[in-house]
Amino acid sequence: MTAPTTDTGLLRPHAEQAYAAELAALAAADDRPRPPSWQLSPAAVVTYLLGGVLPDGTAISPKYIGPRRLLEVAVSTLATDRALLLLGVPGTAKTWVSEHLAAAVSGDSTLLVQGTSGTAEEAIRYGWNYARLLAEGPSEAALVPSPVMTAMRAGKIARIEELTRIPSDVQDALITVLSEKTLPVPELGSEVQAAKGFTVIATANDRDRGVNDLSSALRRRFNTVVLPLPAGEDEEVAIVTRRVAELGAALELPPVPAAAEEIRRVVRVFRELRAGVTADGRTKLKSPSGTLSTAEAISVLTNGIALSAHFGDGVLRASDIAGAVLGSVIKDPVADAVVWTEYLEAVVRERPEWADFYRACREVSG
Repeated sequence: MTAPTTDTGLLRPHAEQAYAAELAALAAADDRPRPPSWQLSPAAVVTYLLGGVLPDGTAISPKYIGPRRLLEVAVSTLATDRALLLLGVPGTAKTWVSEHLAAAVSGDSTLLVQGTSGTAEEAIRYGWNYARLLAEGPSEAALVPSPVMTAMRAGKIARIEELTRIPSDVQDALITVLSEKTLPVPELGSEVQAAKGFTVIATANDRDRGVNDLSSALRRRFNTVVLPLPAGEDEEVAIVTRRVAELGAALELPPVPAAAEEIRRVVRVFRELRAGVTADGRTKLKSPSGTLSTAEAISVLTNGIALSAHFGDGVLRASDIAGAVLGSVIKDPVADAVVWTEYLEAVVRERPEWADFYRACREVSG
């Protein structure tokens, strides 16, 4: 997750914009078979996600740090007639992986349905331009295609974020699309048949199980890949370090050395509270109600860099990150405050090398 290879001048460019040079280099060097409508071969897609060096010496930056086999399973699923469901707790890069997969396979990551409790069936099927509908009646010109319909026509990937946040009856609009690869339009007496290359990547949050569970019929249409939290502290530190550097560059923050010590400290705090035990395994801990994900650690450190750059001395210190750590841990002001106080006194206070962090956290905790 290094800095984008192309400076677009946008705050948050799409993957295919930010990494256009890498995608072009991969396409030029890719001599393996490509499934219909794919921009790259499956092997090249995995290289794009995990990084590597091409025969001509071009370096491909890693977009995801994790088990290679998981991405191979995900990419091979996209080459079949089954849709892909990326499942995991918040902060496991589901959306990030989904976007980059769509960019590498289809060259377009923008065919997106954002799932919420208010998502209507029209977001998955199609809607109508009601002015034309009233004036002319049902017609192709009055039809407003959804991102899914557009992807079907073009043979591209449609992305559905937070699938389990969508009401169950709306979710089931996908069943015919995924099983028959058609989208009926009864008002016109017609249908849209999917072009080769079409598929769906959906993401779902582990914590949302029970909100709007997928029906067994819909679940069968997906191959599920579970994205785990980083297995080890070093791996998580590497992810956070890369992403913080990328965000700092994109936001054009004044240069602040992202101290390795502070990054590792935030990662360790989050990992210990998530696991309910200290890194050495000697002390059991209570876990707070929040997820304390890798994404939240990235946010804490990015905020600390901005604070240090604009209101500090330009060096990332414990006082720059303490407030954001507190905000990430304490979601429930009663129960989580107790968890945090116990952790500060039983763990942080007993680490002499963390004395500055302890003082900073006590100051912001009051």
